Amino acid sequence: MRNKKKLLIEQLDQKLSKFNDAGIILVPQKGWINTIRTSLNMTMGQLGTKLNLTKGAVQKIEERESTGQITINKLRDTGKALDMKFVYGFIAKDGTIENLVKLKAEKLARKIVLRTNQNMKLEDQGIGDEKINDTIKELAKEIKREMRKSLWD
Repeated sequence: MRNKKKLLIEQLDQKLSKFNDAGIILVPQKGWINTIRTSLNMTMGQLGTKLNLTKGAVQKIEERESTGQITINKLRDTGKALDMKFVYGFIAKDGTIENLVKLKAEKLARKIVLRTNQNMKLEDQGIGDEKINDTIKELAKEIKREMRKSLWD
């Protein structure tokens, strides 16, 4: 089961890696629809005709996109009307899903080990910093390998 999850993460990372370059593109202030429409010298009325909507409805679409209140379906439909394909995806902040899991596992392991060590110190059984770091690394590997649900708490 563990190998299956690892394989799924690798496949997901491979798919999502195609979006990495898109992550550096800044969305135009008025949104993509307005920017593309005006670049094509297309009026709101012309786009409205393609969408079977009024000029006012197209204006609302552009406003909703610029404020982040538009649906994916509306973006897809508008893309079709502009003879374009709408795409979306996610980019891991830390490069890959694998890195995300690794960082979460390390954070959880650190929390567990330090809490346990604190309790042991109260009983005069604390361990040294080197042993703590080794224990954190080992526990993080185990947590990552098991893909514990507690990673996401």
